[in-house]
Amino acid sequence: MLLQLGSKPTLVVSSASAAREIMKTHDVVFSNRPESTTANKLFYNGRDLVSANYGEYWRQMKSICVVHLLNTTRVRSFRPVREEETVSMVQKIMRLVPSVVNLTEIFPTLVSDVVCKAAFGRKYSEDGGSNFKVLLDQLGELLGAFAVGDLIPWFSWVDKMNGLEEKLSQLVKKLDAFLEGVIEDHLCSSNYGSHKPDMREKEKDFVDVLLEVRRDGRFNFPVDTECIKALILNIFAGGTDTASTVLEWAMSELLRHPRALKKLQEEVRGIIQHNGSVREPDLEKMEYLNAVIKETLGLHPPGPVLLFRESTKDVKVNGYDIAARTQVIINAWAIQRDPSFWEEPTKFRPERFLNSTVDYKGQDFHFIPFGAGRRICPGVAFATIIVELALANFALRGEAHGETLDMNESDGVVAHGRHPLLAAASPYFVA
Repeated sequence: MLLQLGSKPTLVVSSASAAREIMKTHDVVFSNRPESTTANKLFYNGRDLVSANYGEYWRQMKSICVVHLLNTTRVRSFRPVREEETVSMVQKIMRLVPSVVNLTEIFPTLVSDVVCKAAFGRKYSEDGGSNFKVLLDQLGELLGAFAVGDLIPWFSWVDKMNGLEEKLSQLVKKLDAFLEGVIEDHLCSSNYGSHKPDMREKEKDFVDVLLEVRRDGRFNFPVDTECIKALILNIFAGGTDTASTVLEWAMSELLRHPRALKKLQEEVRGIIQHNGSVREPDLEKMEYLNAVIKETLGLHPPGPVLLFRESTKDVKVNGYDIAARTQVIINAWAIQRDPSFWEEPTKFRPERFLNSTVDYKGQDFHFIPFGAGRRICPGVAFATIIVELALANFALRGEAHGETLDMNESDGVVAHGRHPLLAAASPYFVA
């Protein structure tokens, strides 16, 4: 479907076959991002990975993320962080028994704490650093804000009149000051002294790695401070909100479907035969847990529409002529509810993924919660393992029933529930 949104011709893609054309057959042509006032201001004029246009700079930035920040070894190195924070979350919930627990508040705190430790080496929800959580909330809110000037450039004055430009400017200043302080703290640490040996690989956080990349000059462009800050913001913007939202929807569906919750609990408790916690190696044995998460991603993709793309030249797609600089919106929500691919697509049925090869790694175009092609989310493994570990530990240690289970979605780039998820938890002890 072709729409004209202001001065922007916009192609809306709502079928798996058309999504394949965009993200595989003509992936290079559709690998640019549309101009975004908000992204430009927040991510240092495209110095990041997510909003940068396709080209040599983008390739170098993706290489930094894939090879240095989010490779399998690096993701595994944060296992103690994930396990410690997940146990802490479950203990916090259990301490609140029999009170009703607001899981919509608890899940983002878990994910944010894990990402903070991975990125900065410490949590910023403590020691007076809770302001960073406020800044992240504002970041998510403004990324979903509508900038009139992006669609109708001669009406860009509206963004100034409605306060959007001022909000962006204020947030950019605060985020920049915070990140400058974090980088300065790392530079002042003894690990960066000229006569000090490098720390062990498993002890490095993301800022450590990026400063090392900058120091060693491994790439064909200067990795300056703005690059580092932009990449770190990408990780927070793309990882915290989405992972916590998946957790929220997964728990909502499990509370609405007691049989599925019981089946998950039986699987987890059958594997963990002692009074302890689920560890990451245990997750490989949990087939039903994996199915629950896939089903949640299918029904409730964290980004109902994937991040917008833009064509770099004229191209023919499915027999139609698409002009250069056409904005493309891929409707993952509709594609993943297509009855031609899914039996009873609106029902929560994790069993559909048992003994199934369908995965979210970008090869099955009827299941694309993280996108596909060159622009697929590079942090899939980092985000999903947090969700797996949190759900498994709750299934092991707790029971719950829902108090508020409104399944309507809110507006925004990331689809949260419209109302907080409230649950009454009770402890379960493994014999």
